[in-house]
Amino acid sequence: MIDGSVFAGGKLCCCCTALWLLTFTVLSLSQALRNGEELSFASYYGDHMVLQQAPEQAVLWGYGTGDSVLILTLTGELKSQNKAAYVKNGIWRVTLDPVEAGGPYNVTVAQEGNFSAQVTLTDVLFGDVWLCGGQSNMAFTVSQLINATEELAMAARFPHVRIFMAALVQSNTELSDLSGAEVLWSVPTPDLLGGRPFTHFSAVCWLFGRYLQQNLSYPVGLVESCWGGTPVEAWSSRRALQKCGLNDSIPTSASNNYLSSADWENSVLWNAMIHPLLNMTIKGAIWYQGEENTNYNLHLYNCTFPAMIDDWRMSFHEGSGGQTAMDFPFGFVQISTYQKNSESEAYPDLRWHQTADYGFAPNPRMKKTFMAVAMDLPDENSPSGSIHPRYKHDVALRLTLGARAMAYGEKNVSFQGPFPAKIWLDQDLINITYNQPVSVSLSQDIFEICYAKKQEFCGSPFAWAYAPIVYREEKSILLSVNWTDMVAAVRYAWRDWPCGLKTCPVYSADHVLPAPPFIVYRWP
Repeated sequence: MIDGSVFAGGKLCCCCTALWLLTFTVLSLSQALRNGEELSFASYYGDHMVLQQAPEQAVLWGYGTGDSVLILTLTGELKSQNKAAYVKNGIWRVTLDPVEAGGPYNVTVAQEGNFSAQVTLTDVLFGDVWLCGGQSNMAFTVSQLINATEELAMAARFPHVRIFMAALVQSNTELSDLSGAEVLWSVPTPDLLGGRPFTHFSAVCWLFGRYLQQNLSYPVGLVESCWGGTPVEAWSSRRALQKCGLNDSIPTSASNNYLSSADWENSVLWNAMIHPLLNMTIKGAIWYQGEENTNYNLHLYNCTFPAMIDDWRMSFHEGSGGQTAMDFPFGFVQISTYQKNSESEAYPDLRWHQTADYGFAPNPRMKKTFMAVAMDLPDENSPSGSIHPRYKHDVALRLTLGARAMAYGEKNVSFQGPFPAKIWLDQDLINITYNQPVSVSLSQDIFEICYAKKQEFCGSPFAWAYAPIVYREEKSILLSVNWTDMVAAVRYAWRDWPCGLKTCPVYSADHVLPAPPFIVYRWP
């Protein structure tokens, strides 16, 4: 087990995981396969794990000796099955028949012949497996939550939510297996959930799984693979980056002043922390990342992020032999806030690019995705810095609503905040009509209008002026306009820190889901 904590000056440096560059020299194949001396499962299978339930089929694989024949047996109270396989080049692989949610089961693999051996995994459940990725706001642990004591005390109430965390490792080549685990498959306990800041276990991942399991009433497995201070390029394969014009030989040098700086080679975390997982059958993934890209390749993020999603989907589908869906549901958090009163537009620009410049998800470029808006969850007094808000319960709840709608097809589950369906000039007013009823608080400065003769002039901050909300209806807002013939664009919440805690001016009618930021130009 590898300890992912980092210390600076004798104290835990909450964001310094990016400095801890644990780079592994990739072993030769024979070494990686333990020289063919042992029968074993791959690193991310173990006691207490969750395997993907029916209708998908779970894939199991591991290491064996020579060209041996082996038998894998699944045994439980209600169901059992046997599967034969051969060891080829030191590796065996089995795809189980579909198994309905439940358990516990034992999984035994027995190697026959001159190298007879047997390994058994116990307390195995079947349910839905979700991958949790990203940077420090995904790595943010349960112990850092606003109500950490209460949340940790609840761990024992959710024995059917199982957790696993990959170790922090980089590689310049694609690895076939993880080099280690920070948390092996486990039943949740306060100690495992409440590790030191930014170690284990992810608060967003845990809360998402807990909320989901409460709704589904069957097991949920959570696989955390994230690293603080990392850009999207580190988590993307070379082929995905090439689709956005990024040469795989160019290092990613991200140096935001709020995160510990490091030079990240492209694809090093894809190689070491995602590629090894591809054989696993999963239900879906959630993602919380983007802060590091506000200062690096910002205006490529509308390409790199969707390209990463596409590539992960294709790769997990192929790696699992077609068991993981080609379009598996992918949820993400639209980044929260960093600096109050900042005039930089990097954060709103990044939020917009997270949606491939549509402003909402799913959209035509990012199908079967769902988004949790977080710009209304600032935390100026967070002990981990304002870039790490403690209000992860709201983030996870919003992600769960999206998963229920997009991954599980629940009808009448609202998961998207209001978004403009139509915007038009009406004399000296702009009418913004939303796609759903809205709850609106009057504001003098949340909306802005660009007054210009040409759209390109809106790139200057001096072209924008506040547009007060002067009237509101069930689905509409009216904004005051100064010069109707010069209106070039309108935007909402286009700043780093647009509002206080849950006090943005526009929400869904029940005040649960905030409207996301948007920018709309008058001319195509």
